[in-house]
Amino acid sequence: MTRPSAKRIRNILISILAGVSLAYGVTLLVLWTQLEKRFVFFPEPEVLYTPGDVGLEYEDVRFPASVGLTLNGWFIPGNSGTPAGVTWLWFHGNGGNIGHRVGEILLAHHRTGANIFIFDYRGYGNSEGKPSEKGTYLDSRAAVAYLKSRPDVDPERVVYSGHSLGAAVAIELALDERPLGMVLVSPFSSVRDMAKLALPFPPAGWLVRNHYDNLSRIQQLQMPLLLLHGDQDDTVPIAQGQKLFDAANQPKQFEVLAGAGHNDTYEAAGEEYWGAIEGFIAGLE
Repeated sequence: MTRPSAKRIRNILISILAGVSLAYGVTLLVLWTQLEKRFVFFPEPEVLYTPGDVGLEYEDVRFPASVGLTLNGWFIPGNSGTPAGVTWLWFHGNGGNIGHRVGEILLAHHRTGANIFIFDYRGYGNSEGKPSEKGTYLDSRAAVAYLKSRPDVDPERVVYSGHSLGAAVAIELALDERPLGMVLVSPFSSVRDMAKLALPFPPAGWLVRNHYDNLSRIQQLQMPLLLLHGDQDDTVPIAQGQKLFDAANQPKQFEVLAGAGHNDTYEAAGEEYWGAIEGFIAGLE
């Protein structure tokens, strides 16, 4: 039997390595695409419900953002006899739009009595543009600038409330625009950490373009913090919230919500959830 020449063996090895490299590259591309879809943006263009549908007085607001974009939000005035001058600036999570938060807005208005301003990031609901990490940061600045321009808002008494991805947006904004206090619900330490948890594959972390590095940023903040996390959260494990809380500066408070998942915290935890928020706001007086 004729043995293959060294040149032929080399060519075979090169072909095998080229095939493996191509397969590896395709795998990375697929993983990158799936990670981006799974962890970052899920906007819905149609706003199906408004605060008016649940009997709340509200103002439909259009305000300018960067590069000529217009964003949409709602301002819901607070009740009389409630915490003086407090306005709740609401940063929602990565799915849907403000219309999907109407039920929670109603409960928040009833339980806290504070002014509420909630808005959609670019590409969500009636807000123009396409979502991106940088875009959410620019949108947050546009939102707080609009809010503080209102004569019925005390700019020194704005509380940030961020859920999941919204927590990341609130944390980044707080570096430049310090709020009176901040409420974080189901936050993660970073998108890269979440990617590593979901796909225990070495390159999974750096495949994600959107970083939302909450862990490094929260260490730079100094303000009252309330962090709430469901112990049944299978989207963002409670260990992520604990990691972020441990890195935060005092004064801070961590509430574990028994039986609550990722999107049902305000319902599943009920009194525990709202009681913690009421107490937190009252303590900012």
